[in-house]
Amino acid sequence: MKKAKITAYVDAALFDEIDALAARRRVPKTQIIEAALASFLSPDAAEKSEAAIVRRLDRLTRSLERLERDQEITTEALALFVRFWLTTTPPLPDETYSAAKAKGKERYGGFVQALARKLGKNRTLAKELVEIVNVGSKP
Repeated sequence: MKKAKITAYVDAALFDEIDALAARRRVPKTQIIEAALASFLSPDAAEKSEAAIVRRLDRLTRSLERLERDQEITTEALALFVRFWLTTTPPLPDETYSAAKAKGKERYGGFVQALARKLGKNRTLAKELVEIVNVGSKP
């Protein structure tokens, strides 16, 4: 095949990369430049790039859907707890208020410690609920 000569100026760093790649692969720099130009000018190069972007967007979409599901579970669990607590907890008499406040502070500290342990083990409520639902739905 007949070859035509091209003279082009490239950035020195790019030239060094081409030179290093040619040395590693033990091929002439011309062969590397021809392959790069062929790839750039290939009509399906844009399609490959688009397909890669679509795959990445699909992964991001699935990840966002999982986050949304987990957020919904969290919101519903909190709402159910608050509704239950508000409907079943009687108001405190004034004389027991300070003792109840101290006990609440102690319990809250225990809650925060338990939460830290649970998150440290990577065993979240959302994961447990998904496992429970999956086990319950199998025949």
